[in-house]
Amino acid sequence: MSPRFPRVTGKEMIRFLESRGFKVVRIKGSHHVLKNHEGITVVVPVHGKEELGIGLINKILSQSHIPAEEFLSFFRR
Repeated sequence: MSPRFPRVTGKEMIRFLESRGFKVVRIKGSHHVLKNHEGITVVVPVHGKEELGIGLINKILSQSHIPAEEFLSFFRR
Protein backbone atom coordinates (compact mmCIF):
# COMPACT_ATOMS: atom_id res chain seq x y z
CA MET A 1 0.00 0.00 0.00
CA SER A 2 1.38 3.40 -0.95
CA PRO A 3 1.87 6.03 1.76
CA ARG A 4 -0.58 8.88 2.19
CA PHE A 5 1.07 12.01 0.81
CA PRO A 6 0.49 15.49 2.20
CA ARG A 7 -1.08 17.90 -0.28
CA VAL A 8 1.50 20.48 -1.35
CA THR A 9 1.61 23.43 -3.74
CA GLY A 10 4.05 23.71 -6.62
CA LYS A 11 6.21 26.17 -4.65
CA GLU A 12 6.43 23.74 -1.73
CA MET A 13 7.44 20.94 -4.11
CA ILE A 14 10.16 23.15 -5.60
CA ARG A 15 11.45 23.97 -2.11
CA PHE A 16 11.62 20.22 -1.36
CA LEU A 17 13.43 19.44 -4.63
CA GLU A 18 15.91 22.28 -4.06
CA SER A 19 16.72 20.80 -0.66
CA ARG A 20 17.62 17.59 -2.50
CA GLY A 21 20.05 19.25 -4.93
CA PHE A 22 17.77 20.39 -7.76
CA LYS A 23 17.99 23.92 -9.15
CA VAL A 24 15.49 25.86 -11.27
CA VAL A 25 17.07 26.19 -14.71
CA ARG A 26 14.19 27.89 -16.52
CA ILE A 27 10.58 28.93 -16.22
CA LYS A 28 8.14 28.84 -19.12
CA GLY A 29 4.76 30.20 -18.15
CA SER A 30 3.75 28.44 -14.96
CA HIS A 31 6.07 25.46 -15.45
CA HIS A 32 9.35 25.45 -13.54
CA VAL A 33 12.05 23.16 -14.94
CA LEU A 34 14.50 21.85 -12.36
CA LYS A 35 17.71 19.91 -12.93
CA ASN A 36 20.20 18.29 -10.57
CA HIS A 37 23.95 17.62 -10.93
CA GLU A 38 23.24 14.15 -12.41
CA GLY A 39 21.25 15.71 -15.25
CA ILE A 40 17.82 14.55 -14.06
CA THR A 41 15.16 17.02 -15.20
CA VAL A 42 11.77 17.51 -13.52
CA VAL A 43 8.95 19.89 -14.43
CA VAL A 44 6.76 21.32 -11.65
CA PRO A 45 3.66 23.42 -12.40
CA VAL A 46 3.17 26.41 -10.11
CA HIS A 47 -0.39 27.74 -10.21
CA GLY A 48 -0.59 30.05 -7.21
CA LYS A 49 -1.89 28.25 -4.13
CA GLU A 50 -3.35 25.33 -6.08
CA GLU A 51 -2.28 21.97 -4.65
CA LEU A 52 -0.65 19.31 -6.80
CA GLY A 53 -2.56 16.10 -7.36
CA ILE A 54 -1.41 12.86 -5.77
CA GLY A 55 -0.63 11.33 -9.17
CA LEU A 56 1.52 14.30 -10.13
CA ILE A 57 3.39 14.14 -6.82
CA ASN A 58 4.08 10.44 -7.45
CA LYS A 59 5.26 11.20 -10.99
CA ILE A 60 7.61 13.99 -9.85
CA LEU A 61 9.11 11.76 -7.14
CA SER A 62 9.52 8.91 -9.63
CA GLN A 63 11.22 11.13 -12.22
CA SER A 64 13.54 12.66 -9.63
CA HIS A 65 14.49 9.25 -8.16
CA ILE A 66 13.59 10.40 -4.64
CA PRO A 67 11.99 7.82 -2.32
CA ALA A 68 8.54 8.62 -0.96
CA GLU A 69 9.89 8.31 2.59
CA GLU A 70 12.14 11.37 2.07
CA PHE A 71 9.15 13.37 0.83
CA LEU A 72 7.03 12.28 3.79
CA SER A 73 9.73 13.06 6.35
CA PHE A 74 10.33 16.52 4.83
CA PHE A 75 6.67 17.54 5.15
CA ARG A 76 5.99 15.85 8.50
CA ARG A 77 5.16 18.54 10.99
